[in-house]
Amino acid sequence: MSEVSTICFSSINQLAFSWRVARQNCCKPICYLAVESRAMNFIDMSPEEFCELVERVSRIAGDYLKDLSERAIPAKGTGAEIEQKFRHTPPEKGDPEEALRGLRDTALYSRAQNGRFFGYVLGSGEPAAAIADLLCSVLNQNVTAWRSSPAAVTIEKEVVGWIAQAIGCDQFAGILTGGGSSANLMGLAMAREAKLAANECGVRATAPHAVYASTEAHMSISKAVGLLGIGRENLKLVRVDERFRMIPDALEERMRRDKELGIVPLAVVTTAGTVNTGALDPLPEIAQVAANHRAWLHVDGSYGALAAIALPGKFAGLAKADSLALDPHKWLYQPLDCGCLLHRDPQAARAAFAHSGDYVRPFGQDPIESHVYFEESIELSRRFRALKLWFSLRYHGLESFRESIKKDLLHAQRLGSLIERTSELELMAPIELTAVCFRYVGDRNSTSPELDQINFDILRRMNERGRVYLSNATLHSKFCLRACIVNHRTTDSDIDEVVSEVLSAAREVRTVSPP
Repeated sequence: MSEVSTICFSSINQLAFSWRVARQNCCKPICYLAVESRAMNFIDMSPEEFCELVERVSRIAGDYLKDLSERAIPAKGTGAEIEQKFRHTPPEKGDPEEALRGLRDTALYSRAQNGRFFGYVLGSGEPAAAIADLLCSVLNQNVTAWRSSPAAVTIEKEVVGWIAQAIGCDQFAGILTGGGSSANLMGLAMAREAKLAANECGVRATAPHAVYASTEAHMSISKAVGLLGIGRENLKLVRVDERFRMIPDALEERMRRDKELGIVPLAVVTTAGTVNTGALDPLPEIAQVAANHRAWLHVDGSYGALAAIALPGKFAGLAKADSLALDPHKWLYQPLDCGCLLHRDPQAARAAFAHSGDYVRPFGQDPIESHVYFEESIELSRRFRALKLWFSLRYHGLESFRESIKKDLLHAQRLGSLIERTSELELMAPIELTAVCFRYVGDRNSTSPELDQINFDILRRMNERGRVYLSNATLHSKFCLRACIVNHRTTDSDIDEVVSEVLSAAREVRTVSPP
């Protein structure tokens, strides 16, 4: 038998086997192509087969959403159990039904991000956007330039403009990124090139240059400073006030003192929503200090800046930034990944990122058709991130997102009020946005180290129980419980469960390990 005949015979047997498996499992069989077509193409599928497969996968997703509110939040099983479930040698022969069972298991063993998930700063995966993400993958557009993906580039430019307008930065341009960390890296790369022109010859400054940020700045800032060759020793951390906001006078004093030592200000990073407490640095005052010292102003608004859609008055000064990081996959509830970098001057972006080979240069000079994203980004290959956000905004309308953000803000205030009315709990920071930091203090007779351990044990016990999921923060050298509400599924009753769950976990902890 020839090699081709052997392949065809194998394909026929595989199709027949898959059909039998589907029949035996009493489920609707996936529609198969004619044997002749399948024998010639082992991976493609007909539109009919694709639609039937999508229908079955959508049922798995629907089942996941159907009981989401009642599910325990942590992933099912231990690390060893999950490893055993999913680690296999690559299958030599395909098995559609076994593959679909694997998808069901994936949903079963994933964390259930329901309305009581308050860990980290993580959006809740809005379903309409998730559906659009399927089409994004099918279209498989590489959003490098208009010529490679005309509709995708046009939509991304449109949706970035919508975001900029919605937060009061109408004149800004920008690009979607993998997240806030990459947007912060790109913003500081623009700052470095604008001040040091280091791309060609490296950082060869005659004097050290410094980047300034508060002690509450996100860890991605120090990572970016290190990766860009500026050096973490040149990241100068400025003290914060009692509300965990950068103090403008302290920034001014630090920058003036450094200049006397021969250190040149390169950039100031201010935060619109710190990851610990949601604090908002006083942007107008800090912008003025940065301008006085001719430093680039980058705003890390990854957590909070999109709340300007609902509360523009709290975010005065955003438009003074040279660059601004945002995360629609946080407070626009988009599925991961969907970050955004906005900037005042597209030429500054091109100066930082343009370096292209002839094989990607645009053919024409038309202002629309010659647009290239790879000269404004660290990425060449780029996913069509804009489609889900564009569809989600059009499907629900900006007003729905505005009201959902307002609801999150009210939920945070509700939780704060519940904590303040509970004698065994203590609020540890003002609630500026939706991060609520507090801790269990019991009868207030325990020492701080004892309370740190008790609160650590409470957090672990709560998250193991899985009804409510919190994270933690360290404030004033004290271990705190932290709820961050950026979740379109959260209800008042979900919020009300936080205090009761903390007290219940505390009773369990103190029964096992009395003070």
